[in-house]
Amino acid sequence: MPLINKICIGSVALLLLLCKAAYADAPAAPAPSLLDGFSLGGYSSAGIAVPRSAEATAAINEISLILTWENESRFKFFSEVELEHPLSWDDDNKFHTKQSNIDLERFYLDYNLSDNTNLRGGRFLTPTGRWNQLHASPLVWTSSRPVATSRLFPTAINGIMSFGAIPLNTSALEYSVYIETLKDQDLSSDEINFNNTKGARIAFGQQANIGVNLMSFDEKNSVSARYHLLGLDFLTHYRDIEILGEAFQRWDKHNNRSGYGAYVQTAIPLPIGTNWYGITRIETFQRPDEGHQQRWLVGATWRIKPARLLKLEFTGGSADQPESPRGFLASFAVLF
Repeated sequence: MPLINKICIGSVALLLLLCKAAYADAPAAPAPSLLDGFSLGGYSSAGIAVPRSAEATAAINEISLILTWENESRFKFFSEVELEHPLSWDDDNKFHTKQSNIDLERFYLDYNLSDNTNLRGGRFLTPTGRWNQLHASPLVWTSSRPVATSRLFPTAINGIMSFGAIPLNTSALEYSVYIETLKDQDLSSDEINFNNTKGARIAFGQQANIGVNLMSFDEKNSVSARYHLLGLDFLTHYRDIEILGEAFQRWDKHNNRSGYGAYVQTAIPLPIGTNWYGITRIETFQRPDEGHQQRWLVGATWRIKPARLLKLEFTGGSADQPESPRGFLASFAVLF
């Protein structure tokens, strides 16, 4: 065998031995830590309100901290703690913290059972309609919330839920089924007392996504009663215009109508600058203890960046609401 071949064979053998030794001496990759999957974020908003029948106010509306955990397992964790109105100003009290409150918005654990099924346990937003699931300030077009999405049904529960998506030919059928297992232990002064909640939702469609909502619950105010609710919602686009709508109807256990609400909202790109949108909304709402209300909104929203919004709006109609007084509202929201 020529000398050069012997040298090459010897070099390769020596290299393999060195590589094997180096691999044997190399430390093993550390096992993933549970702390590696945590992520912290949140959102905040601040604004001013100039109501038609009350004094002007300014406030930091909320500071929400969101903690999530996810790794390569089938489990996921989500929590959101919100500090509501940590600082406010009005002409009588100047700067104050009288309206501040800490609220545990969400706290749940998900388990991926299969490709089409997930299980959730803890405190979560009821998947009723669209606004209730995406009501964070940087994710919605307006500072005020449609009345029908907050005063007709429970917006959050402590319980369990099964949810997922079933593939269809051109889209998917999304579903959620949930039940309350532990009633709220603490209620704010303007919060309606709901409990014993259970319900379901399906959503389907591609060009015009449509949702159907069913729910039953007890409501305790001056009297206690069991209600059933049917809700419909849709989201679609015509060219660059977004059109969103929701409608809800309630019945009591005797099948008497006991409240309803609906709204339609549009977001239209404006030619006045980059990422400016004109916002319009009309609403109707009725509860036996609050009467019938009709409301309207017109405004403009500047999406400065995907996670930063400046909102300007005028609201009018037949009545004031705590989260939506008639008059002028302006706010700035940021997702971080």
